[in-house]
Amino acid sequence: MFRIETEVDKERRTVLGERLEETNAGRSPTMAALRGTPAQEEVPLQVWAWDEASGELVAGLDGFTWGHWLHVGLLWVADAHRGAGLGSRLLERAESMARAERGCGYARLETWDFQAPDFYRTLGYEVVGRVDDYPPGVTEYILTKRLG
Repeated sequence: MFRIETEVDKERRTVLGERLEETNAGRSPTMAALRGTPAQEEVPLQVWAWDEASGELVAGLDGFTWGHWLHVGLLWVADAHRGAGLGSRLLERAESMARAERGCGYARLETWDFQAPDFYRTLGYEVVGRVDDYPPGVTEYILTKRLG
């Protein structure tokens, strides 16, 4: 007999993550090899661009490194500064930091069809997956790039 609950519980989520990590390490030599290394932990990586005159945030990148990969979660550039190369500069800085300071050999990100798949392709990213209707009417692309 089992009791099923739907409450949000941070402590249980931590336990769940630890148990899944243990199971994964037991089933994959690659995952086991990550244990006890700096690459085992998700380490935040953020890059910001500020307008020096106004002090306003005009662009930013938020991601993390894990398992020798850079994962870009968010990249935003203010409309007034699009097309000036600012997004490219932020992404290149994040890739450089991930490679040189954290030993990452790859990068990954997700973007929707109305956002920037072509932008990422011009920077060497390749589409490795797509999810149609996520959300309904929108296609999400998963892109990766070999760093170096």
